[in-house]
Amino acid sequence: MKQRLRVLAAVGVLTLGAAVTESAPAAAAGHGCPTAQIFATDNTAVITDPADPRLRTRLLRFDHEVRGIIHANGAQPGPSTLLNGVFWSGELKEATYERSREFDVEEVGRDGLHHIAGVVAKRYHQESVLTFRCLPRDSPGADAVEIQAPGVSVGALHDALVADPRARDELGGGSVTLDGRLILITPRAELPLAREFTRTLGVDWSTAHVRYGDREFVE
Repeated sequence: MKQRLRVLAAVGVLTLGAAVTESAPAAAAGHGCPTAQIFATDNTAVITDPADPRLRTRLLRFDHEVRGIIHANGAQPGPSTLLNGVFWSGELKEATYERSREFDVEEVGRDGLHHIAGVVAKRYHQESVLTFRCLPRDSPGADAVEIQAPGVSVGALHDALVADPRARDELGGGSVTLDGRLILITPRAELPLAREFTRTLGVDWSTAHVRYGDREFVE
C-alpha cells in the first residue's frame, strides 16, 4: 500500500470546463489568513470504507506533536482544524478516505515552512506534506488559491467525485471540516474551473472565500 498524504487540495488541473473568470465575485479572505498552513496526517493506510473507525479519530496526539515540531523549529503554531477527506485512487478505481489536520503557522518564512513540512513528512512516513503560504493577491509568488466554501458534506463530495470521471482523474479529491466547510487548493490559473466544481456541490459562490498564495508539496 502506498504511504501517502492524500491531501485536501485540488492538486492537479481541474479540467471541468467552465467559462467563468477569476474576477467572479467571491469574498476575498485577506483578513484572518494565517502566515502559512500545513496539511498533514499520521495515517499511512488506504481507507476505502467510510465507516472505518480510523476516520473517527480526532488526531489529538498528532495535533500536539506537530504543534511541538512547529514551535521547536522557530515558528509559532496557531489553531489546527480536523478534516475529512475524500480522494480518488487510480490504482483501486474507487474513492478513498482520509482523516487529517490543517495547522496554522505564524512567524515563518518560505524556507522555514519548507523545513517544518519536511520534518513532519519524515516523522510520519508521508510521501509529501502540503503547505500553503498566504500572499497578497498581486504578489508575483501568488500562483495558487485556497477556496473555502460552506454547506458541503463528505457524502456530497464523495458522490460528486465518483460521478464525474474527469473530476476524479484531474481534481483527485478534497476535504471538508466537521462543520461542513469545503477546502480546495489549486493553481491560480484553474480558479474558474474550481468554481464550476463547487457549483456541482451546491455551493453559492457568493459565500465562498478565496485566499491567494503559494503552495508546495514537501517530501
